[in-house]
Amino acid sequence: MMSTKKQLRTLVEARNGVIVPGAFNALSARVIVDLGFQAIYVTGAGVTNMTFALPDQAFMGLSDIADHTARIRDAVDVPLIVDADTGFGNALNTYQTVRTLERAGADCIQIEDQVSPKRCGHFSGKEVITTIEMIGKIKAAVDARRDPDLLIMARTDACAVYGFEAALERAQLFSEAGADILFVEAVTTAEEIRALPTRLKRPQLMNMVIGGKTPIFSAEELSGLGYGIVLYANAALQGAVSGMQKSLTVLRDAQRIDEDSGLVVSFTERQRLVGKPQWDAMEKKYQ
Repeated sequence: MMSTKKQLRTLVEARNGVIVPGAFNALSARVIVDLGFQAIYVTGAGVTNMTFALPDQAFMGLSDIADHTARIRDAVDVPLIVDADTGFGNALNTYQTVRTLERAGADCIQIEDQVSPKRCGHFSGKEVITTIEMIGKIKAAVDARRDPDLLIMARTDACAVYGFEAALERAQLFSEAGADILFVEAVTTAEEIRALPTRLKRPQLMNMVIGGKTPIFSAEELSGLGYGIVLYANAALQGAVSGMQKSLTVLRDAQRIDEDSGLVVSFTERQRLVGKPQWDAMEKKYQ
């Protein structure tokens, strides 16, 4: 059977615009797989928002994302792309980050070129490290991997700081340093989205941030342009928050909420998603 790392490499290199939703915990990952998606992005922003109720501004550490990755890896068997922010330090820290996250179950590890403490790619006020420093981090990440099929994704936030052409130049240098996938974050025009696959040879990810700075394209359009991955890092998170707000508003105002309200999943469905029937079968087996 093909490993999850090889599965991901095949998906990326096909450049068919595969949609990859973000998961912020094991149950959200289980829902994503249950709905038929082929890969998952373990989202740093989602972990920060949902675990700490804090904005995506470097409040998450390596142990946090490693713990979530391991739990998600136990819950699902699809490829995992893991958000490692800036590598949590310099090139040596990045080396250790890759070792840690590969051990936790990552199939691809994303490193970005922001100055630490980083912030969400669609926030204002970003800064980036030098190209030379980021190249060192990428080389460290490549050297750190135990399995040669582990993918390294290099993200640049330089578009917001130095402009589109500078971001393209960085991405090309990151490719030459050994990055397997390129991620030019927070482009702001449709023309830039169309240009990237024609200017860079490596497979690329396009980030569709709902409410963010990048124009929304359909996955079909992005597939036609040649993108390997269409990322919706926090669609599940935004949907979960919206669902909580709606159901709890009804509970507050009506003083009750029923299973057939359409606002909550059924008790049976919840147990199915967490594998209750399988655990029941195991309990009988070991009695």
